[in-house]
Amino acid sequence: MVPDDIDGLLEAGYRYAFALAHDASDAEDLLQDAVVSILAAGGAWERPYLFVTIRNRFIDRRRRNRKILFLALDTDDERHEVDLADQNWEAPDVFSADLLQEALGALRSVEREALFLSIVEGYTAEEIARMTGRSRGTILSILYRTKAKLRKLLEKRREVL
Repeated sequence: MVPDDIDGLLEAGYRYAFALAHDASDAEDLLQDAVVSILAAGGAWERPYLFVTIRNRFIDRRRRNRKILFLALDTDDERHEVDLADQNWEAPDVFSADLLQEALGALRSVEREALFLSIVEGYTAEEIARMTGRSRGTILSILYRTKAKLRKLLEKRREVL
C-alpha cells in the first residue's frame, strides 16, 4: 500500500540516492530502479525499506560498472571562483554551496552515506548499522573520521580562496 506522503518519501529517497551517487542523473536512476523493484516485489513503502533498496541498487551498479572516480588536477579550475563579497568570512562555519559540494564530492560514497543518514535523516548509529549491515562501532568510526576529513577538506579549500 502506497503511503499518504509518497512525495516526501520519494524526496527523501532521492536525497539518499544523491548522497550515495553524488550525481543527479544517477540518483534519479537509482530511485527509479528502487521504486520499480519495490512495486514488482510488493514491498513495504517505508523509508528504511526504500533506503535499503536504493543502497542495494547502488552497490549492484558499482559492481557491474566498476566505476573509477577520476578527479581533475587542473589548477585553473573555475569551481574555485567564488565572489568574496557574498561571503560572510567572519563566521567560522559559513561555506559557499559550491565549496561544500566540492568537499562532499571528495568523500567516498560510504562516508557520504553515513553522513547523510546521520545528519540529514537523523538516524542513530544503531539504526544506520542495521540499515547498512555494518556494526555500530564501524558506523561510529566512519562518522567520526568523515567529519574530521570534511573539516580538513573545507579548511584546505578555504585557504585556497
